[in-house]
Amino acid sequence: MTTTPQQGTGDGRTLRSNLPARLDRLPWSSWHLTVLIGLGTVWILDGLEVTIVGALGDRLTESGSGLELSASQVGQAAAIYVAGACLGALFFGQLTEKYGRRKLFMITLGLYLAATVLTAFSMNPLFFFVCRFFTGAGIGGEYAAINSAIDELMPARLRGRIDLMINGSYWLGAAVGAALTLVLLDTDILPADVGWRLAFGLGAVLGLVILLVRRNVPESPRWLTIHGKHEEAEGIVDHIEHVVEHQDKLTLEPVPDEKSIAIRERGPVKVFEIIRTMLRTYPSRSALGLGLFVGQAFLYNAVFFTQGLVLTKFFDVGSGTAGLYIIPLAVGNFLGPVLLGPFFDTVGRRMMITLSYVVSSIALIFTAVLFQQEVFGAATLTVAWSIVFFFASAGASSAYLTVSEIFPMETRAMAIAFFYAVGTGLGGIIGPLLFGRLVETESFDAVAGGYYLGAGLMLVAGLLEWWLGVDAENRNLEDIASPISSAGPTVSS
Repeated sequence: MTTTPQQGTGDGRTLRSNLPARLDRLPWSSWHLTVLIGLGTVWILDGLEVTIVGALGDRLTESGSGLELSASQVGQAAAIYVAGACLGALFFGQLTEKYGRRKLFMITLGLYLAATVLTAFSMNPLFFFVCRFFTGAGIGGEYAAINSAIDELMPARLRGRIDLMINGSYWLGAAVGAALTLVLLDTDILPADVGWRLAFGLGAVLGLVILLVRRNVPESPRWLTIHGKHEEAEGIVDHIEHVVEHQDKLTLEPVPDEKSIAIRERGPVKVFEIIRTMLRTYPSRSALGLGLFVGQAFLYNAVFFTQGLVLTKFFDVGSGTAGLYIIPLAVGNFLGPVLLGPFFDTVGRRMMITLSYVVSSIALIFTAVLFQQEVFGAATLTVAWSIVFFFASAGASSAYLTVSEIFPMETRAMAIAFFYAVGTGLGGIIGPLLFGRLVETESFDAVAGGYYLGAGLMLVAGLLEWWLGVDAENRNLEDIASPISSAGPTVSS
C-alpha cells in the first residue's frame, strides 16, 4: 500500500490499497474458523433467547410461575424484545460506523449478558419486560457489528455460504433452548418458578464463553483503512497472511497492482449521508432490502414467539414437553442454510433467494389450508413447519447477506441496522402481537389467516428479489458498491 497527499478533500490522504483483494484471495483456514466461532456463535444466543421464551410461553402464564403472564402479555414480551433489538440495532449501528466493528461487538455482547442475567431475577411483568428490551438491544446491536465484520473478513468466493451458515446457526441455539426446556420445565426436577429462571442464566454462561473467544478477533482492515489507520490495517492483514501460510504450509501469491483501489481517508459518515446514499444512489436496492426483511421478520417472529402457545392451546401439548416439538423444527431451519448455502455462491444470489422465499411461501399456504381444516396433530404440524422453514431459513439468512453486500462499506453497519430495525419493526413487532391475539381466540380459522398473511409477505419478497436482486456472488465488496470514500487514481510513491 502506498499513500500520497491529496489537496482539497477536507478529509485526509488518498491512498491505494490492495487489502480487500488480499483478504478475498485467502484460502479457507483455521484463522477463518476462529472468526466464525467468535462472531457467528452470537446467533446461537439469539436462537436460545427466542426459543426459550417461545417454549416458556405457556409456563409463564401458569399460577406459581412467579410471573403469571396472560397469553397477550407473552406476545407483548416478544414484541418488546424485538423493539429493543430494532432500537439497539439503530443505536449501536451508528456507533459501529464511528468506533469500529470490534469495540461494538464486545460492548453489545456485554449488554446482552447483563440483561439476560437480570431477566432470571424477574419478579413481576414490568421488570421482565424491561429486561427483555435490553436483551433485545444487545442482540440487535450485534447484528450490525457482526454481519459487517464477517463480510469484510471472509473471502468473496465463500461469503454467501459462510454468511448463511452463520445466520443459520441461530437454530442451533433454538435446538439447545428447546432441549433445555425439557429438563428445566419438568416440575418433577425443578419448581415451576425456578426452571425458567435457570434457562436465562444458562444463556448468559454461553455468552461469557463467546466473549472470551471473541477477544481474538481483530478489527476490520477495511474499516481501519478508511478511518486513517491504514498502518494498523496493514499489520492485521500481514499477520493473517502469516498465520494462513504457516498453518496451511503454503506461499500466497502477490496481489496484482490493478486490484488495488484508491481510498480517501475520512471521518465517520453522517446519518444524513447514509440516508441520502441509500435513497438517492440505491433506491431499488433499498426497496429490496426492506421487502426481504419485512417478509421474513413477520413470518419468523409471529410463528416462533407463539409456537408454544399454539401447541398447548390447540393440541393439548403440556408446557413441559412443548420444547420437544421445537427441536426437529430447529434442525430443519439449521439444515436449510447449511445445505442450500453453497448454491448461493454457485447458482447465484438472485435465483436462490427468490427460490427460498417463494417455495417457503407456497409450503406455508398448504400448511395453513390443512391447519384450517384441522387435519394436523402436533407432530404432523411440526413436520409441515419444518418443511416451510427449511426454505424460509435460507431466505431469512440471505436477507442479512443481501443488505451487508449491496451498499458502500461506510454505510454497511447502518444499512444492516436500518433494514433490520424497519423490517423487523414492521414484521417482528406486529407479528407476535397479532398472533398472540389470534391464538387467544382458539380459532383454527383465525390462526390460519395469520399464516396466509405471512405467506403473502414472503411471496412478495421473493418476487421483489427476482426483479431487483443484485448478482453479488464471487464479487469483491468494493465492486458491488463503490465506497463513498473511493477516489480517482493516485500516483504511487
